[in-house]
Amino acid sequence: MTRHYPDRVRNVERLAAEGDLPGLAEELLKTAITNNNQWSHDGEKVLATVRALPRDQRLRVTDSLVELSDPYHASSPTRLNALTLVELIGEDLPGDRLAAERAARLEEFGGMYCVQATHAAAALVEAERAAGRTPPAMAVAALRRTLIVLYWEDGASLKKAVDALTDPPLNPGEAWSDQALADLADRDEAWHALVRHALTAKSAQPNAKWEKAARALVEPLGADTVRDTLVAWLALVGRPRTRPFANTAHAYCVAPNDEYDPFNANAIRGLAWTLALLPPHPEAARALGALVETSLRKVQGLGPRNPKVANAGVVALARAEGEASLAELSRLATRVTYKTTLKMIGAGLEARAWALGLSRAEVEEMAVPVYGLTEVGRSVRRLGDCEAEVTVTGSKAALRWRNAAGKQVKAAPAAVKRDHADELKELKAAVKDIDKMLSAQAERLDRQFLARREWTYTAWRERFLDHPLVGTLARRLLWTVDGTPCGYADGDLRTLADEPVTAGGTVSLWHPVGHPPEEVVAWRDWLERHGITQPFKQAHREVYLLTDAERTTGTYSNRFAAHVLRQHQFNSLAAVRGWRNKLRLCVDDEYPPAVRELPRWGLRAEYWIEGVGGDGWLDDLTDAGSYLRVRTDQVRFYPIDAPENFAHASGGEYRMWLRDGREPVDALPLAEIPELVLSEVLRDVDLFVGVASVGNDPTWQDGGPAGRFREYWTAYGFGELGPGAKTRRDVVARLLPRLAIGERCSVEGRFLHVRGELHTYKIHLGSGNVLRTPADQYVCIVPAASGSAAVGGTGYLPFEGDRTLAVVLSKAMMLAKDDRITDPTILSQL
Repeated sequence: MTRHYPDRVRNVERLAAEGDLPGLAEELLKTAITNNNQWSHDGEKVLATVRALPRDQRLRVTDSLVELSDPYHASSPTRLNALTLVELIGEDLPGDRLAAERAARLEEFGGMYCVQATHAAAALVEAERAAGRTPPAMAVAALRRTLIVLYWEDGASLKKAVDALTDPPLNPGEAWSDQALADLADRDEAWHALVRHALTAKSAQPNAKWEKAARALVEPLGADTVRDTLVAWLALVGRPRTRPFANTAHAYCVAPNDEYDPFNANAIRGLAWTLALLPPHPEAARALGALVETSLRKVQGLGPRNPKVANAGVVALARAEGEASLAELSRLATRVTYKTTLKMIGAGLEARAWALGLSRAEVEEMAVPVYGLTEVGRSVRRLGDCEAEVTVTGSKAALRWRNAAGKQVKAAPAAVKRDHADELKELKAAVKDIDKMLSAQAERLDRQFLARREWTYTAWRERFLDHPLVGTLARRLLWTVDGTPCGYADGDLRTLADEPVTAGGTVSLWHPVGHPPEEVVAWRDWLERHGITQPFKQAHREVYLLTDAERTTGTYSNRFAAHVLRQHQFNSLAAVRGWRNKLRLCVDDEYPPAVRELPRWGLRAEYWIEGVGGDGWLDDLTDAGSYLRVRTDQVRFYPIDAPENFAHASGGEYRMWLRDGREPVDALPLAEIPELVLSEVLRDVDLFVGVASVGNDPTWQDGGPAGRFREYWTAYGFGELGPGAKTRRDVVARLLPRLAIGERCSVEGRFLHVRGELHTYKIHLGSGNVLRTPADQYVCIVPAASGSAAVGGTGYLPFEGDRTLAVVLSKAMMLAKDDRITDPTILSQL
């Protein structure tokens, strides 16, 4: 800063006293270049000395500054320094020197995320306003962001300049803010006041004063109008920037084009809170739920896009009245993995439960909306002379139409679009909501095995079996009524012998643990006989019993040790399954293992992992410094209140962190862990390995970076099958007679053998990797990135959710007709 150059202060004072105005101008310019145009501390003395000169002398100094700078390079640092100095010392002088260049520099600022030269920016803004012109909106946006992102000690001048700029009310450049600004251009002052109030939402939650002011601002505008407007704006949040930043080198954030504008983010929070104050409406709840998910979407190198905005959406849903808001909270509880937001969702649900005198689980069950369905999985609605039918098949809803003549048509008839636009909009929204809620409810039901939930027969029928939405899932699952296993088929609950079950006392979800294998197989046959596809594995659910090796180790299982997993995929999957995990950074720090707490059992399961780096310090890391991969180790169980274990990020021994004089606690013997708990925890771990292992990546035939994982990739990609893969093998064997290509296929050991027109192939039933016989030449076939492999023509599938099963079947269908393959990448390998 200038205070480090006292000689320049003395030189300026001397030159000013001697009247050497050209020399003074040159010294000022050198000082500006040295100090990067920051004029705090001693710099104020320099400016004060020059400002004290008579006007005619200052006029000559400014003229000299213009002459000294390079007029042919308007964007050069020297020119910017001269331009800034002209404004700082010549604000009351006649003429408007360098006006065109000032305007050009402000336009240049508009393309930046934030501006480094804060003193210069403040001076240019003040000069532009003094000339009677408003600085460009994008420049104003950049300066607002600068005040939020950067904390210069001499930013007071910029804050003063920017605070005087009230237009535009929002920063342009984002899809939602551009739409809001376009709408506000045609609205009166009351709307502008509402947006300005939203911008004050800078705390974690709104206080009573904020809410009172918001209600007063909403009242004259009308609750319905405000809701419709805010929902339309929030629907655009998260869309790509309409004006991307071209130069992000000095953005002071990880991904400026993917993150929310920090100035606008406060407005989004305030608008979300405002929605919660309005009368309950499904559209408002839907908009808030979408805002939460959009704001938690991952950005590479950053993590969740904007957790503060997501949390504001949760706060709004928790405060809003009505079943729709409660349903959104319940749905988000199964979808959100970000710990802080998930904790807030849980607190919101607990508060609702306490207010109603119910448990959280009961509130979540009772909060599931029907979305207009009038019977399980179906509704019919008349719109004029036309008929709309919503049906749920599997995990998807569909909207079908019949015109006035009763003929089925592909799309909504013109009369419906013309005369029933609002009803049509709501129907389409309901179909999308059903798809999202079905996924959330399937996940919630899948977690009930360890929750040990039991229901009275009456409550269970109301909340599950006969619920118009949840019933589409519950009727595809197996239940235990007063100890008798049963499933729903042909309009009734039925036993394995197809005898009806019409009443009962207590109901629970059936699990294969504790049932003899022949009974489990019989239920699989029953489901197939009735053509029932389960929403997740239940009758085909893997059971993980204690092995001899685990009896020998006693307190830990090595069954899923020594695997190499993609860390970020593992982390996301662990969160979805209810595990708590922290991404390993390549730093000198310690981390706990991946943990799943089981409060109903008083247990804590741990999966020990460590970061896997390369030979170089920065090898195999993300830009943010986290490991790309982790290596797995033991699975252990502890009492839920035992002190946590920690190990270094890059590996080493796990040690228990003992605080407050606590004694160490030993891991529990695996033989003492209840069978159901052991099986479900190991099933989760098997899932982590099966999905996130680098061994099932078809592009890793070279062993990954520097070939370090070649041995592991080969062993996993073509090795012995785990429990999940063995289940997949049995399913494929039963499906083959149903397939059009069944005569060309056979299951032998670890592989599905496929006879094509050109070659014969082996598809590994664990990884989905392909070998071409007889030389076992590897064939790299990369599945669709969308995760939904095409499996048309398979007919009946016993359960949903096994992507590897879909990949295996889709590859088999393609390879059976290998003479029709057109993909050049695959053809080159055949």
